[in-house]
Amino acid sequence: MVSVSASGYLLVALLVYSLCLYAVAVRCRPRIVVAAAAVTVVGAGFLEPRAVPEAVFLAVSPLLIGAVVRQRRSGERQLEEQERRHSGERALLEERQRIARELHDVVAHHMSVIAIQAEAAPYKTADPPPELVESFADIRASALAGLSELRRVLGVLRTGGRDTAPQPGLAELDALLDSARSGGVSVTVTSSGNPVPLPDGVDLSAYRIVQEALSNAMRHAPGSHVELRLAYLPGSLVLEICNDAALRAVPVLVASGDRAAGGGGGHGLIGMRERTVMLGGSLTAGPTADGGFRVAAVLPMSPPEEAA
Repeated sequence: MVSVSASGYLLVALLVYSLCLYAVAVRCRPRIVVAAAAVTVVGAGFLEPRAVPEAVFLAVSPLLIGAVVRQRRSGERQLEEQERRHSGERALLEERQRIARELHDVVAHHMSVIAIQAEAAPYKTADPPPELVESFADIRASALAGLSELRRVLGVLRTGGRDTAPQPGLAELDALLDSARSGGVSVTVTSSGNPVPLPDGVDLSAYRIVQEALSNAMRHAPGSHVELRLAYLPGSLVLEICNDAALRAVPVLVASGDRAAGGGGGHGLIGMRERTVMLGGSLTAGPTADGGFRVAAVLPMSPPEEAA
C-alpha cells in the first residue's frame, strides 16, 4: 500500500516538474532553458545515476514542446505586428492619395486658369502698354512655376518616395528677388561677414524664410520697400527681412500670426518658426514702430546636438 502511494506521489511530482519545464521553455530566455535542462539531468544523476537516460527524456520532451510553442507564438506576434504596420502604411498611402487628388483637382486647376488668363489678358485690349504685357507675362511665369512645383509635390505624394529633386538655396536668391520686384515691392540686399558654404538644411530653410517673408510683403504691403540683411557669423547665419509701411491701404499683419484683418489666416510664420526650431535656432517676427513688419531668424550652422 505504501509502495503504491509512493509511486503515485512520484508520478504526480514528475508531471508537475514537466509542466514547470514546459513553462520555463515557453516564457524564459534560451540560456535559462538550457540551465533548467542541465540542472534536471545533473540532479537526476546525483539522486539516481541509473535514471540519467530517463532524466534526459524528462528534460528534453517538455522543453522541446515548449520551444516549439514559443516559436509559433513569436511567429504569430510578428505576423500581427507586420499586419498592423502594413495597415498603417496603407492608411497613410490612401490619405496621401486623397490629398494629391484634392491638390490636383482644385489647386492645379486654378493655377492653370491663372496662367491661361494671364497669357490671354493683353490681347483683350488694343495696343496694351508694354508694362502691362510684361506684368501679365510675369504673372503667367509665376503661375507656371507654381504649377511645376505643385506637380513635383504631387508626384512625391503619389509615389510615397522621397523627393530627390534639387532643393533651392541662397544661390537662387537673385531669381527670388527678381520675382519679388516684379510683384510690386522694391528690395535691397546687404551682406556682412565671410560667406561660407551652408549645410543643406540651413541653406533650404534660409531660402524658404526669405521667400515667405517676401510673399507676405507682396501680399500685405504691396509697393513697400523691403530690406534683406544677411550676416554670416562664425557659427550661424542671421537673416533679417524688414519692410516699411505699404504705399496704399491694405490689411496688415497682426503679431499673433499670418492673419490679415478681414482675411483668412495662413501658416507662413508658423512654418518659418518650425524651420528655425528644427535647426536649433530662433525667430522673431512682429510689426515695427513705423507700421512695417520685421522678421529676424538665427540659423545655427551645426546640428543642435553638436552645438550642445
